[in-house]
Amino acid sequence: MAINLVKGQTIDLRKNDKGESFDLSSVTIGLGWDVRKSNGGGFLGKLFGGAEEAEYDLDAIAFLLDKNGKVANRGYAKQTANGRTINMFEGDVIYFNSMRHPSGHIWLTGDNRTGAGEGDDEQIIVKLDSLDPKYDRILFLVAIYQGRKNNQHFGMVENAFIRAIDSHGKEIAKFSLSGDSTYNGMCSMTFAEVYRKDDTWKFRAIGDPHSTDSLSELLRNY
Repeated sequence: MAINLVKGQTIDLRKNDKGESFDLSSVTIGLGWDVRKSNGGGFLGKLFGGAEEAEYDLDAIAFLLDKNGKVANRGYAKQTANGRTINMFEGDVIYFNSMRHPSGHIWLTGDNRTGAGEGDDEQIIVKLDSLDPKYDRILFLVAIYQGRKNNQHFGMVENAFIRAIDSHGKEIAKFSLSGDSTYNGMCSMTFAEVYRKDDTWKFRAIGDPHSTDSLSELLRNY
């Protein structure tokens, strides 16, 4: 049975206190959320500005950190066929513009733009047992795309969670939170981290909100 974590709690991913063991050859980090409904039945995440509705798009992000707690490789700028420039491509930052790490050991499965439906809305899969030893920690974040522009924030989000599932589909741990007034104006969230410790991997629930929705600003401390 999965362990439901509280903010700040840390567990061993490979073996829990109940004696259960988990296969970390491939671990799925699943993230999910719902947009809080208003009293009128509409979605607060969709703001009515004329005929158009603003899309409420949350993006999963992973930072691969070295022993100094830094992203050593931020990738390179790539020019697309239509002339668009993608920064931080194929580096140690996994996000919607660079969904697969060059090593092939961590990747984002897709970009869910609505959060609709049950279960995980986005998933990051990581082969922990195969990950290069130079990577000491992986930080998992969620940012609301253009949240500040659209006045969308985590106070509008409920039933948000992050969970870890082993290669056999066994849920190891889950950390849940729901938006309230303390998250108003907060457009991104550091949800959790996994890190190396004593020849195993630990999972820590963090749940720290940030006012920025900018990937480059989130990356500034790393």
